[in-house]
Amino acid sequence: MTNLNKLNILNFNSFNGTIFDIELTYEIFGLPIGDAPIVLVNHALTGNSTLVGENGWWNPIIGKEKLIDTEKYSVLAFNFPGNGYDGVLIENYKDLILRDIAKVFLIGLDKLNIKSLFAIIGGSIGGGLVWEMAALAPDLAKNLIPVACDWKSSDWLLANTRLQHQILNNSSNPVHDARIHAMLCYRSPKSFDKKFDRSINEGLNIFNIESWLLHHGKKLQKRFQLSSYKLMNHLLSTIDITSGEEKKFSEIVSKIKGNLYIVSVDSDLFFTDYHNRNTFYKVCKVKDNVFYCPIKSVHGHDAFLIEFDQLKELLSDIFVEKKPWLLRSLQKV
Repeated sequence: MTNLNKLNILNFNSFNGTIFDIELTYEIFGLPIGDAPIVLVNHALTGNSTLVGENGWWNPIIGKEKLIDTEKYSVLAFNFPGNGYDGVLIENYKDLILRDIAKVFLIGLDKLNIKSLFAIIGGSIGGGLVWEMAALAPDLAKNLIPVACDWKSSDWLLANTRLQHQILNNSSNPVHDARIHAMLCYRSPKSFDKKFDRSINEGLNIFNIESWLLHHGKKLQKRFQLSSYKLMNHLLSTIDITSGEEKKFSEIVSKIKGNLYIVSVDSDLFFTDYHNRNTFYKVCKVKDNVFYCPIKSVHGHDAFLIEFDQLKELLSDIFVEKKPWLLRSLQKV
């Protein structure tokens, strides 16, 4: 188990009025807090605070001389309370929504005496959390980067989280079986064709796509607990910065001061590019410093964990300091 830093948040009052005592765990990479600009990274559904190192899930873009350079930035990652990485579970998970997690993270930042962030970035539900934090604290971050996500749980997403809920509560092998279904949302038909091409696993006498799905089911079953999966799936269904009043969207977004980079995947079946484009068009009506950043990939939702070269190119203007001679050259152009 990774050595985690801990913050105790006592008597936390959730948005439905339930009181929680929360142990918020986190890790810091790169320069010490206070010595450099701070980047907060929000993990995805089965992720955690370990961004880099042997088990780091975002090694390709965070580290020494990488996109988010740990010799230039302080990189902070909290664990979603109840994700199980710190051994702490939350059984009454339905008393929380994603906005509660955003509020908890903001309290955590305050306890660390962090008043401003250079950037908040997150993928999938972690990107939804970027939206929720921006809505609650519109002055907090200079750059907001929600990746492969949206500001709300769409009907399509709600349908899939409902199916996940059914599997998690009714299957005799819930984590394994729910993961198999989820992988069909995280990838695309073209991605499967490219990877497997109807090939056969001779040892098991089944198609390789089948053995791959079974492998991912078993893999998650070994490292992720049922109550954590239920919690994260529930939170995924609660993304909505407007509390169900979509007419408030423009009002909320217009107050967000930081640059907003909407990173979308053109083949995403989970948080669709269609929804992200619509969001971009809506934001453009009330906010100038918003940018649409498309990842082109056959791999679907998981492209944000695969297409690292594109991600680096799309976000380099944010994290890579331009040389003076290059700035002059760009100005001439």
